[in-house]
Amino acid sequence: MSSSSVSRRRFLRAAGAACAAPFVVPVSVLGGEAAPAPSQRITVGMIGVGRQSRIFNVKQFLEMPDVQIVAVCEVDSWRLANAKQQVETAYAKNRPSGTYTGCATHVDFRDVLGRKDIDAVMIGTPDHWHVPMALAAMRAGKDVSLEKPITRSIAEGQELVAVAKKTGRVFRVDSELRSYPHIVQAAEIVRNGRIGKVQKVTVGVPGTDVGCPAQPDMPIPPELDYERWQGPAPHAAYTEFRVTKPRAYERPGWMRHLYYCDGMITNWTTHWNDGAAFATGLERTGPQEIEATGEYPPQESFWNVLLKFDVKMRFADGVEWTYRTEKPFFRIEGTDGWVYAEYGQLRARIDGREGYIFFDDKKKPNPQPLPMPEFKPDDIRFAVKSDKRDFIDCVKSRGETLEPAEVGHRVTSLGHLGQIVIQLGGKLKWDPAKERFLDNAAANAMIAEPIRAPRRPA
Repeated sequence: MSSSSVSRRRFLRAAGAACAAPFVVPVSVLGGEAAPAPSQRITVGMIGVGRQSRIFNVKQFLEMPDVQIVAVCEVDSWRLANAKQQVETAYAKNRPSGTYTGCATHVDFRDVLGRKDIDAVMIGTPDHWHVPMALAAMRAGKDVSLEKPITRSIAEGQELVAVAKKTGRVFRVDSELRSYPHIVQAAEIVRNGRIGKVQKVTVGVPGTDVGCPAQPDMPIPPELDYERWQGPAPHAAYTEFRVTKPRAYERPGWMRHLYYCDGMITNWTTHWNDGAAFATGLERTGPQEIEATGEYPPQESFWNVLLKFDVKMRFADGVEWTYRTEKPFFRIEGTDGWVYAEYGQLRARIDGREGYIFFDDKKKPNPQPLPMPEFKPDDIRFAVKSDKRDFIDCVKSRGETLEPAEVGHRVTSLGHLGQIVIQLGGKLKWDPAKERFLDNAAANAMIAEPIRAPRRPA
């Protein structure tokens, strides 16, 4: 199917269909004395090899001796060629011949899902493609690691959870905060009752860029299959600020446009709201009340995701939860103390003492050391491992990852709920069990579809 003749509707209908029955046979063409046996290696296909994948995802899988990247898939031929070279250059270093040419390339992700020699896929596409590809992958018998934010609507998350359960596939949100030792320490402190009953959670994340002027239509770069890139999004003329700078790995424009992404309110909820949900154990439920305010760019701006927001939520157990644009952090307050986490720091008040349990600043000594509380034999403990390691270990064991579909859906929903309330105004009530708003048809209608444009005051 050529890029010039592909039918958008036909392509999208086919994308959700099952592609192949489960057939897990890890293969290897890698050498080296320390390499695991072929039966112990997990074969991975990389779908979407842009900025995030090149800098982080591909590199991390290449460093794992029990993983083999056998295929890369991308609708931009320049990026596709770079990804193939990145993989083959890395594997060539481990071969006596110094050469390796075993990484296949694909433009259509369905070709990756149809391969019987691939166990799992890492999906690193723009957000609007996340759920369609993840659903097709699980139905094709592939385990899935999915870039965050995993969904663009609450309904997408509900379907993702249902399909993961029905197919029995291993699913991992590709978000790393649960891999940080000090975030794990915070979770162990809170879940084991060292700060008493949780009463208040405050989460901060960065705001987004300012808006940008209206953009003219531009010629489509020859290396980009723009029709495939748009996929399930509304059809729109090409302009660089809608996609990304050609032949570059800069932060993309699509992250600021509601056709493809919800911006920081969902992008960063999967970091610091996730860390706080992990620590409090409120990761498989949701709030009962939400009120929120936010600011969108001016109407004439091409980019249109939220610039800043302030979301206040109340959970069934009385926990008051604030999610706002500030710096990245979370603070959890209990009846007997608190914990505060940001990048490189964990500060706490436990048993009447305050201090830094974790302080990562090589230029300064820890100003106020506080030892980690001692654990009892029956206390909750968590392993510290990378998101990729967690995923691969569970592909082998068939166990549940640290951040499965249900958890990822619930955490991402905090961002979706906030944005819906910002769009409609006022305070809304939410049933976290049924995942429906109470007595608000307009809000419930917004569960089903991604938000495509800001609602503005009349």
